[in-house]
Amino acid sequence: MKNLIFINGTMGVGKTSTCKELLNLLQPGVFLDGDWCWYMNPFQVTDETKHMVENNICFLLNSFLSCSEYENVIFCWVMHQEPIIDKLLKNLNLEDVKVQKITLSISKEALTQRLKNAIERGERTSDALQGSLDRLPLYSKMNTIHIDVSDISPVQAAQKIIESIDN
Repeated sequence: MKNLIFINGTMGVGKTSTCKELLNLLQPGVFLDGDWCWYMNPFQVTDETKHMVENNICFLLNSFLSCSEYENVIFCWVMHQEPIIDKLLKNLNLEDVKVQKITLSISKEALTQRLKNAIERGERTSDALQGSLDRLPLYSKMNTIHIDVSDISPVQAAQKIIESIDN
């Protein structure tokens, strides 16, 4: 049986860093960051581009799931509402696949500090902070396993994810 691990959380929580560490621990595996499907210029969020991105994500995830070389498929994205996850899962072939849904939670203070640091390094724009803080409360309502990453490293978060899915 394969594992499909969905990891969500607000922007700046550390999804990508945690998933890279998780990939090192869960081999053989493959990792897809949903943001990679949004690299476009100009960046435009329309019904058409959202539909295209969702189709691309499902195509890639289905390809990974059907490949006999991988036991673990890791996917992260800013999925702040349950219907986003449900829509993606509905379009995946989940035969002989165990689905795990994980939310990376964080305190407002830790998120603010992380995003301020990222803005100073030029990795994020200044509008990222307020947008991420605005979405933060939505994640507490998610029907997922919640892991607080406020005071832990991506390696520690990956280890906690493995512990949670083993239980």
